[in-house]
Amino acid sequence: MSPIFEEVRLRLPHIELAAHLYGPEDGLPVIALHGWLDNAASFARLAPRLPGLRIVALDFAGHGHSDHRPLGASYAIWDYVHDVLQVAEQFGWQRFSLLGHSMGAIVSVLLAGALPERVARLALIDGLMPYTGEAESAPQKLAEALKAQMALAGKRKPVYAQFDRAVEARMRGVGAVSREAAELLAQRGLMPVPGGFTWRTDSRLTLPSPLRLTRAHAQAFVRHLQCPTSLVLAEQGMLLAQPGLRELLEEVSVSRTELPGGHHLHLDDEGGAQLVADCFNPFLRSP
Repeated sequence: MSPIFEEVRLRLPHIELAAHLYGPEDGLPVIALHGWLDNAASFARLAPRLPGLRIVALDFAGHGHSDHRPLGASYAIWDYVHDVLQVAEQFGWQRFSLLGHSMGAIVSVLLAGALPERVARLALIDGLMPYTGEAESAPQKLAEALKAQMALAGKRKPVYAQFDRAVEARMRGVGAVSREAAELLAQRGLMPVPGGFTWRTDSRLTLPSPLRLTRAHAQAFVRHLQCPTSLVLAEQGMLLAQPGLRELLEEVSVSRTELPGGHHLHLDDEGGAQLVADCFNPFLRSP
């Protein structure tokens, strides 16, 4: 499959991000946000199946071909929210929809909950709320994060002698994917180095979070959603295992559909991508 897209770089006031543009310039505006350690290729199968939309599929900061954050900076999830707002400003979009997978879905919910006047619709794939932490665990979590930061300088990224070795590693990674999906992500996510290939991603992305939202904080964003929201749950994915998810969804106006497949069901194969597209096409194009 050879999707038609335009590769662009977006010079924001504080960082330069890369993105794939899909669809007509006058299409309904949508910003597509991938998961942790993935990249814009996450939407390579899905985006071409969503006609009539102008989709900006970002590489998040530190991922894919986007810049890494400056030395001394971190990758707090709310900083991604600011990045997305700045991308919308670049395109002159005062109101837009969000298509998010996993971490991208979480960023979407945070933005829509905080600034409901900016987000028209939310289309979420196997993601809703961040991992949370309660007050009593905060000192321990900060200690773990500080120790990991201090140790990072002594660590090196893995180098794979062959491209296929990196693909196999990605297949077994967090949110395991099919070989075809791993190849799509690797084609965008790898760079050549002496001895083979390594990932473009910023090593700081693997550091533990020094501070997490409490469950009450995270649920407040979901409860504050005002735009129409459609959530696709993967039957063999990661979201259904979150404690209290079904109870929360019973309280809020979030339309949900359970589909067969794993966490990357929109990318693993053509059939999964079509099932997700069938859910989101009428939803995203509704007035």
